[in-house]
Amino acid sequence: MVAVLIDTVAWVRIEEGRILCARPRGKDVFYIPGGKREGAETDLETLLREVREELTVGLIPETVAHAGTYEAPVDDRPGAAVVRMSCYYGDYRGTLAASSEIEETAWFSFADRELVPPVDQLLFDDLKAAGALR
Repeated sequence: MVAVLIDTVAWVRIEEGRILCARPRGKDVFYIPGGKREGAETDLETLLREVREELTVGLIPETVAHAGTYEAPVDDRPGAAVVRMSCYYGDYRGTLAASSEIEETAWFSFADRELVPPVDQLLFDDLKAAGALR
C-alpha cells in the first residue's frame, strides 16, 4: 500500500537560539507554524496565508527564503501517511499572537525536540547541527 503524502509548508522563526512552535486548539502536540496548501496555491501563498491565520502577522514576501524540505511518516504504523514539510525563513510585520485556531505558542530549544512530530524533529536536527538552535 502506498502511503498518502501530506504536502505542507512551515515558517521557521528562530530568536535567541529557540524556534517558534504552535499548538493548535484540540491538539496535544506542537508544530512548526504553517499548514497545507489550498487548491493551486504556491508554497509562498500558502505560507503567507497560514502564518497570517495562525499568528496574526504578515510575512514580508521578499524576505522569504527556503530553509529545507523534510519528509517523515506521521507515525510508526506500516503504510502511515508521510508528511512533506517545505520550510522557509522570513521576516514579518506585526505582533506575534496566537489566533483563534492556536491554543498556545512556545519557543523551543533542541531539548524540546521530542515534543514535536517526526518531520519537525528532522528540522530541529539540521538547525542544531548548523548552530541555530541551542
